Amino acid sequence: MSHSSADIVVVGGGPTGMAAALKCASHGRSVIILAPSGSHVDSDARTTALMVPSIDLIKAMGVWSDCAPHAAPLRTLRIVDDTKRLLHAPTTDFKAEEIGENEFGFNIPNRILNAALQKAIDGTPTIQQMDISLSAVHYSEDAAELTLSDGNKITAQLVVGADGAQSIVRQSAGIDVRRWDYPQTACVMAFDHARSHNFVSSEFHTVEGPFTQVPLPGKRSSLVWVRKPEEVQTLMAMGDDELCLAIEKQMQSMLGKISNPTKVQAWPLSGSLAHQFAKRRCVLVGQAAHAFPPIGAQGLNLGFRDVEDLGAALSSEPKDAGASSVTSHYDRKRRTDIYLRTGAVDLLNRSLLSGFVPLHMARALGMGALKYGGPLRGIFMREGIKPGSSFSNVLSSLVDKRKAVSSPS
Repeated sequence: MSHSSADIVVVGGGPTGMAAALKCASHGRSVIILAPSGSHVDSDARTTALMVPSIDLIKAMGVWSDCAPHAAPLRTLRIVDDTKRLLHAPTTDFKAEEIGENEFGFNIPNRILNAALQKAIDGTPTIQQMDISLSAVHYSEDAAELTLSDGNKITAQLVVGADGAQSIVRQSAGIDVRRWDYPQTACVMAFDHARSHNFVSSEFHTVEGPFTQVPLPGKRSSLVWVRKPEEVQTLMAMGDDELCLAIEKQMQSMLGKISNPTKVQAWPLSGSLAHQFAKRRCVLVGQAAHAFPPIGAQGLNLGFRDVEDLGAALSSEPKDAGASSVTSHYDRKRRTDIYLRTGAVDLLNRSLLSGFVPLHMARALGMGALKYGGPLRGIFMREGIKPGSSFSNVLSSLVDKRKAVSSPS
C-alpha cells in the first residue's frame, strides 16, 4: 500500500474538475486530480455556450487557442414563446452590441473543450493525474486522507469535489443535498441548415420545455430539445428525414431546410443543491454543488465561477490550502450566485410546465418588460454574462458623472 500527498486533490475529470486543477496549480499548489477513465467521454455530442467570463478563464489557462477554431460566437440571444397559450410573451432578441460587447460568449463542442483542458493539464508539471476512483475521504483538523479504490491513500490539505451529483467528497464531508426530478429529458444533437444562423441562438419555450438552437461554425448548429420522457423514444427512432422535418417545423423554418443530423443522445433532467458548498477541508464545485436543466447557458458557466471563486479563496491563504479561512470564504462567496441561478432556472422551467394562469401572465409581463424596457434589458444581459456586473457598471457610471460635475470647466 502506498501513501502519497499533495496540497490539493481534485476529484473528478470533467471540465469543471480539470479547470479547478489548473486554477489551483496556477496558485502555486501541488495538485493530484483523480480522473477515472470515462470521466469525460469523447463521444459526448453536447456543446456548451460559455459566456465571456468563462472564455476569459480558459484563455488565462492557455486553453482557448485549441477551442477557437471549433467555436462560434453568440451575438444575439432570441427567446420565442411557443407555448401556444392565450397569454404568451413577445419574441425578444438580446444583442451583445447593446451592452458594448462583440458577443455574449462562444459555443464550443464538449469534446473539444475537454481535450483542450486535458492538454493543459498534461503540460502542467505540478499536476499529477491518476486514472483511479475515490472510495472515501476522512477529514481531520490538520488534513484530509483519501482512500482510493485500490486501497492506496493520499493526504491533502484540501479536497475539491468535482465528482458530480452523486459526489463521494460531499457525502464523506457530511454535507446534505436537496434533490428533485423533472418530467423531462434533454435530447441533444447537431445539424446543418440552409440559411446562415448569423450567430443567433434561439430558445423556443414550449409546454414541454425549451428547444434551444445554438450556432456552430458554418451553417451548422447544436440543439438541446427538452421533451416528455415518453416522447423521447419516438424522437430517437425517427429516420434522418423525419427528424430534420420535425426540427425545421419546431424552428418555424427560421434556418430553412435541415439536414445531416447527428445521432440523438438523451439525458434525463433533474436538479440538486448542496446545503453547504464547503465544510472542513473540502469545497464543492460544479454538479457536486448544484445541478439544474440546460436553460439560459447557466450550468458550466456557474461551475467555472465556482473555480474562479476557489482561486480567490486560495489567494487569501498562502500556506494551508484547506484552512478554515479558505473554505468559509468560498462557501460565503458562492451562496448568492448559486441560489439565485438555481432558483431562476427552476422557476422558468416550471413556469413552462405549469397550467397556472397567473404564472403565465407574470412570465409574459416580465418578457414584455425586457423587450421594451431599455435599462432593464441592459441589467438583464449583463447579469446573464457576469453576476453583479450590471451593478458595478451603474456604480462606475455614477462615479464618472460625479467626477464630471465636480471637475472645473
